[in-house]
Amino acid sequence: MPNTNNTLRIWDLPTRLFHLALALCVTGAIVTVKLGGLWMDWHVRLGIISLALITFRVVWGLIGPRYARFTQFYASPRQVWMYFRTPTKLAGHNPLGAWSVFGMLAIIGWQGTSGLFANDDILTQGPLANMVSSAWSNRLTSLHQFNEIFLYAAIGLHLAAIAFYTYKGQRLIMPMVHGDVRADALPHHTAPAQDDWRVRTSAALLALTLGTLAWWLIRLAFSAS
Repeated sequence: MPNTNNTLRIWDLPTRLFHLALALCVTGAIVTVKLGGLWMDWHVRLGIISLALITFRVVWGLIGPRYARFTQFYASPRQVWMYFRTPTKLAGHNPLGAWSVFGMLAIIGWQGTSGLFANDDILTQGPLANMVSSAWSNRLTSLHQFNEIFLYAAIGLHLAAIAFYTYKGQRLIMPMVHGDVRADALPHHTAPAQDDWRVRTSAALLALTLGTLAWWLIRLAFSAS
C-alpha cells in the first residue's frame, strides 16, 4: 500500500470511509429530526444507516487490520491517566481517543437501536415499533430522546479534542482522509496497516451484508407506517 520513507499507512480505506459516512449520516439525522414533518422519513433512513455503520465498525474492530482493531488501542484507566500526564508518540488511536471511540460507538449504537422501536405518536415510527407493546415503545422513545443529550456532548467533546490536538500541532483530520501519517510522528519501527484488496474485499462483503439488512429495515419502517 502507499508507503514512502516519510509516511506510513495507518488508517485503512474501509475505516476512513466508515468515519466519513457516519459523520454525514449522524449530522443528517440530527438536522432532519429538528426539521420534523416529512423530513422525519429521512431521519428514520439515516438512523438505520447509522446503526448499520456502527455494527460495521464493531465487527471491523474485531476482524479488521491492525490499527482498526479494538485490541490494538484499548487502554485501561491507568494507561489513560499516564498518557494524559506524559503524552507519547503512538500509532493509531491514543488512549484518550480510544475511549472516545468506545463512547461514540455506544451512544450512537444505543440511539440507533432505541430508534428502531420508537414512535412520535403522529406519522413516524421505527421499523420494529409494532413488535413491542405500546408502553415499551413509549419508554424506548423517551430514552431515545433523552440520549440526545449524551450524543450532543460526545460530538462536542470529539470536535473539541480535534481542535485541541490541531492547536498542539498534531494532525488528526488529514490522516483520516488519506490514511497516511508522517513517520516522524510515529514510534520507531511502527508497522504499516494492511490495506490491500483482501482487506477491502472483506469490508465490501461486510458492508453489503449490513446494507441489505438496513435496506430491509427501511422498507419495513415504511410498509408499517
